[in-house]
Amino acid sequence: MIIFFWVSLLIVFYTFIGYGIVLFLLVATRRMVKGKRNDLYDLQLLPDCTLIIAAYNEADILDDKITNTLSLKYPEQKLSILFVTDGSSDHSPEIVKKYPSVQLMHSPERKGKIHAMHRAMQQVKTGICIFTDANTFLNEDALINIARHYQDATVGAVAGEKRVNIDAMADATAGEGFYWKYESVLKKWDAELYSVVGAAGELFSIRTDLYIPVPPDTVLDDFMISLRIAEKGYRIVYEPNAYALETSSANIAEELKRKIRIAAGGIQSVLRLKSLLNPFRNFILSFQYISHRVLRWTITPFLLVLAFVLNFFIVFETKAIFYELMLAGQFAFYLVAFTGWIFEQKNIRVKALFVPYYFCMMNYAVLAGIWRYMFSEQKVAWDKAKRK
Repeated sequence: MIIFFWVSLLIVFYTFIGYGIVLFLLVATRRMVKGKRNDLYDLQLLPDCTLIIAAYNEADILDDKITNTLSLKYPEQKLSILFVTDGSSDHSPEIVKKYPSVQLMHSPERKGKIHAMHRAMQQVKTGICIFTDANTFLNEDALINIARHYQDATVGAVAGEKRVNIDAMADATAGEGFYWKYESVLKKWDAELYSVVGAAGELFSIRTDLYIPVPPDTVLDDFMISLRIAEKGYRIVYEPNAYALETSSANIAEELKRKIRIAAGGIQSVLRLKSLLNPFRNFILSFQYISHRVLRWTITPFLLVLAFVLNFFIVFETKAIFYELMLAGQFAFYLVAFTGWIFEQKNIRVKALFVPYYFCMMNYAVLAGIWRYMFSEQKVAWDKAKRK
């Protein structure tokens, strides 16, 4: 029991904290041996790009989104803008038609975002595609900061940064902002060591000729599309100076719904990207992928439960003070998380309690997502989570 307890605890620690420490040390070592990766490019050599925005029933925000899009800095003759409003039953297509510099694709039938992206990709004639969501706003230099990386022939995709508007957070969704700040640091180090392991749909780009259509039932299309490119031996670069800003989930229930869907998509991705688990193909990429993604989406949530249960039985068997303190620490952490849940229900805002609460909610979402994928059905065309 003691051996299993410590193995469980160490894997949990490594998944959420230890990998960050190891990654930092590896990056520091790489800098000493090879120096920092090149970050200077000739902005006169920016490639032709197509910006693709899939929008489903986003009429309330589309004018603001298009205004933001048209304000982005990029050579006008090198940029095409394409909005895809397939399945929208509001006035989204009519809103896009008001802007003559923006191209519209619309089909009344709703077949999901993946189908819409496939249709859009068939129209693309530029060497680079940039994808972003309709409910996010980009910084004005985002496209330039992304596109410049393609002067490096080893780069097959570029992931932008997702930023959550923390100023709008006064409830348990504050944990979402903390989580994305930590994720951003890990992605920055991942990219400097070798490659980011997956891109988020809020803002990412690819070389058009490397695009591989994913199966229509794919849940995390952005993740799968980017890692299929990594499978081919190309790097995925992380560009924190190209960011998509969005508000947090409307409440913790909406965030939980989103996390369960991501978790279901995560286990689906792990099962479909088996080649990335083979360290003999690309050791560094496999190491990053398993450490940063696979552990979180598979065994770690189960090991959290196992460590707590085993700690209880070890105390019962040994009466050792050290393990009693360990158990007390676990009880205290989950009590704080439970208190955060109670406070959230009563609209009492104590941010210090919401990080443990968000952590527990996130791991519960993985368990629920695995259950949904294995024993239920995850719809591809899903009802998006409401945001503030």
